[in-house]
Amino acid sequence: MNTNSLSEFFQQCVIISGAGRGIGYTLAQKLLAQGARIVALDLDIAALQALQIRYPEQLHAAQVDVSDFNAVVLAVNEGMEKFGPADKLVCAAGILQMGNITELTPEQWARTFACNTNGVFNLCNIVAKQMQARGQGAIVNISSNAASTPRMAMGAYAASKAAVTQLSRCLGLELAESGIRVNIVSPGSTDTPMQQAMWKAGSSAQTVIKGSAEHHRLGIPLQKIATPDEIAEAVLFLLSDRASHITLHDLRVDGGATLDQ
Repeated sequence: MNTNSLSEFFQQCVIISGAGRGIGYTLAQKLLAQGARIVALDLDIAALQALQIRYPEQLHAAQVDVSDFNAVVLAVNEGMEKFGPADKLVCAAGILQMGNITELTPEQWARTFACNTNGVFNLCNIVAKQMQARGQGAIVNISSNAASTPRMAMGAYAASKAAVTQLSRCLGLELAESGIRVNIVSPGSTDTPMQQAMWKAGSSAQTVIKGSAEHHRLGIPLQKIATPDEIAEAVLFLLSDRASHITLHDLRVDGGATLDQ
């Protein structure tokens, strides 16, 4: 365990959903290295179980579907019994459902919102209540630059993330008087398993960087795909005391792909 007591995250309890891979997993690693105690939620916890060998006293991994409110209650309570009340919350769980809106099934639409939007509501509803009781805390929800920019064949994903963005702003307004900050990180294309699945389906990193006039999509001015590390660093900043006067903010990390709309 990292015993660097100078880290502001040392011994803090941080709940992270979607912690099994991608941005959530990278963030969990960074916080563990700074001595934080992590309650990590995901459906696939194989990587977390391996990580738990390195951090047996700091990491609690729970296999849970974030769209199941009662299951989230049990997982969060179990984690907080072990590590104490949550100081920070990061909602990073999400799924990508591609397809034109007229071609999606009701089940595909509902499942996208169940994970991407309802999952955020469930965690924020549960964790924010105990933060209110203590009068402190910070929440960062992972949205997407697609929440503010139309994307072809991404209607379900974009709509679910737009809901997350506005949910977060409203929550931040409601919790401000309790001293709790709520912010949003909106990544663009990031080298995660979700993005890699899109490339396997016919896209590519260079296609995304270049953009597509046919699909009404701008490229990425910085000429590169983001790394999970870059997104995790943005989350860490908003969780930290360096951002102590920032709330209701949507931090877009997309290399300029949406021209900072």
